Amino acid sequence: MPVTCSSGCGKRAILKRPKTGDALCKDCFFWAFETEVHNTIINGHLFKPGQLVAVAASGGKDSTVLAYILKILNERHNYGLNLVLLSVDEGITGYRDDSLETVKKNRDEYEMPLKILSYEELYGWSMDAIVKQIGKKNNCTFCGVFRRQALDRGAAMLGVDCVATGHNADDIAETVLMNILRGDIARLQRCTAIITANEDAIPRCKPLKYAYEKEIVMYAYFKRLHYFSTECVYSPNAYRGYARTFLKDLEKVRPSVIMDIIHSGESLSVREGIRMPEVGKCSRCGYVSSQELCKACVLLDGLNRGLPRLGIGKSSKVKEALEREKNKVAADDF
Repeated sequence: MPVTCSSGCGKRAILKRPKTGDALCKDCFFWAFETEVHNTIINGHLFKPGQLVAVAASGGKDSTVLAYILKILNERHNYGLNLVLLSVDEGITGYRDDSLETVKKNRDEYEMPLKILSYEELYGWSMDAIVKQIGKKNNCTFCGVFRRQALDRGAAMLGVDCVATGHNADDIAETVLMNILRGDIARLQRCTAIITANEDAIPRCKPLKYAYEKEIVMYAYFKRLHYFSTECVYSPNAYRGYARTFLKDLEKVRPSVIMDIIHSGESLSVREGIRMPEVGKCSRCGYVSSQELCKACVLLDGLNRGLPRLGIGKSSKVKEALEREKNKVAADDF
C-alpha cells in the first residue's frame, strides 16, 4: 500500500528522510531541506546584504548542492549576495581535471563567475608530483594544508567577504572524532564552529553544517544536479576514512549519532590550564600561523630540499631539521 507524505499534502511519499525518519514526497523534501539550510544561514548570521561570497567548488555533491541552493535561497529570500565559484586544481590526473569540467558546467548553469587556482602555479608542485616523491602515506597532509591556503589566496584575489564551504554534518562529526582520537583540544573546539576566521583572514562559513550527507545526495539526485562522484585516487589511506567507517557503524546502532556528536563538540569548553596556540603570521609568506613558518612553507621546504617528510610530525623536530640545514649551508659558505 502506498505511503502518503507525512507533511499532510496528500501526495505519495517517495523517500524517508535519514535525518528525521519522515516519509515525504519530492516537493515536500525539497521544501524541508531548503528551509533547514535557510534557517542555518539566518540563525548563524552567516551573510550580510551586499557581500561578495565565494563558494568553494570542487564539483562534488556537497559543493554543487551548496552553489545551487545558495543561488535559489539568495533569490527567494533576497539575501542580496553576489556569488562566485572558487576552485582549486590540486593537479591529480584522472580526478581533479575531470571534476573541474563539472564545475565549469555549474558555472554555466548557475551563471556564476569562476576562478580556478592550481597548486602548480601557487607552490610549483602538483599533487601527482608530491605523491611521486613522498608516496601515498601522509599525502593528504600536504593536500589539506595547501588547499586551505589556496582557498584563502583565491578569496583574497577575488576580494570576497566570505568563503562558503560544503562541509556537511557527517564531515563535522568525523572531524570531531578525529580530533578526540588525536587529543587535539584546540581543533576540537574550533571544528564545530559554523563561522571560522582568524585575525586578518577572510571568514569561512558552513551553510550545510546540519545537513546529512545522505540527504545531500538525495537532493542532488532528485534535482538532477550535475556533480562528480569519483573518490580521490590518493584518499583510500586517509585517516579520515577510518573515522568515517566508525561513524557509519555507530549510525547503524544510533541514527542520531551524527547530530549528537556535533552538539557535543559545540558544548565543549577549554579546560583551565590548557594553553591555546597564539596566532601570528608566517615570517616567509605572511599567512596566518601559530609558528614562525606556516605549515605550507615547512612542507614546501621539505619538498624543495628533497626532505619530503620534514613537515610530518612534531614542530620541534621540524625546527631541529631546519636548524641543521641552516648550519650546513653556513658551513659550506664558510
